[in-house]
Amino acid sequence: MEMDLEIKELQLPGIEQRRPLVIAGPCSAETEEQVLTTAHQLANGGIKIFRAGIWKPRTKPGGFEGIGKPALEWMKQVKAETGMLTSTEVATPEHVEAALEAGIDILWIGARTSANPFSVQAIADALQGVDVPVLVKNPVNPDIELWTGALLRLNNAGVKRIGAIHRGFSSVDQKLYRNPPMWHLPIELKRRFPTLPIITDPSHMGGRRDLIAPIAQQAMDLGFDGLMIESHCNPDCAWSDAKQQVLPEVLDFILDRLVVRDALEVTESLNQLRKQIDELDNHLMDVLTKRMRISREIAEYKKLHNMTVVQTTRYSEILDKRGAQGALCGMNPEFVKTVYEAIHSESVRQQVEIINK
Repeated sequence: MEMDLEIKELQLPGIEQRRPLVIAGPCSAETEEQVLTTAHQLANGGIKIFRAGIWKPRTKPGGFEGIGKPALEWMKQVKAETGMLTSTEVATPEHVEAALEAGIDILWIGARTSANPFSVQAIADALQGVDVPVLVKNPVNPDIELWTGALLRLNNAGVKRIGAIHRGFSSVDQKLYRNPPMWHLPIELKRRFPTLPIITDPSHMGGRRDLIAPIAQQAMDLGFDGLMIESHCNPDCAWSDAKQQVLPEVLDFILDRLVVRDALEVTESLNQLRKQIDELDNHLMDVLTKRMRISREIAEYKKLHNMTVVQTTRYSEILDKRGAQGALCGMNPEFVKTVYEAIHSESVRQQVEIINK
């Protein structure tokens, strides 16, 4: 049974309730000078929420793992000197306690932590009775149930000012992105929880400065609520993730050129187009039903002649032929391949049922 989230508005003092909500700052708090210089430059550009990693989970030991609690004093100075709200990642109950003690305004749970229900539950327990906004990054792996589970655990602990951060997902195929967006997953999360704020993290998604602007624009085009972007006063010398951080003035340039589209207003013209889509979807379902019926007839033939269900030569022929046909029709061949892989999977499932009766 699908559970629902009880969500309140993030209600951040001094922050306008409009898209995009922007959170910016360095990947890591490195030195007092670096933190304060970056914060002042961002504040001068109109940024209202400052982010910095105090504790940094690294893939391998020996890397820079954050300054820890002493850096929280620098975050206090940021708030005192600029008036910005402050935010940081927490991964343990001890992090939560230290961050709240230091007056951190927004907490987030990182991708490695959100993938571990034990860790999320420990953090949720530490937040019992605390009214603080908490954002949850998607797990490293593309598992929407893990992401949903983390949000529900916090919600069940009484955290109502809650949101999600979409930072992309780990993949063996890293041709362009450090963490491919897999936009269908945050879209599905939004479908499940329409009032849940979802913030996109182009820095971790792209892993490169030149990808931040296009990813940010795509997030706005898809209707997401905000952006978390890593910005550093001297990004080339950053102690972590140098390639994906931008100067505050570059961030200002990116945000100035961002096109934020209005929420959808349904018109009669749009309704008519949607009706056409509905009619075509009905035709698609009819065609798929007929195709599956023929697949079941093929299964009866295979059963009678003691043949295996999967004929790889025939399957490859279908994928190649339909992929080429799709390209000629203006469709991405990978999209066509994905569709036919799903059709084939269902066909195989039905045929296996028949031959094993």
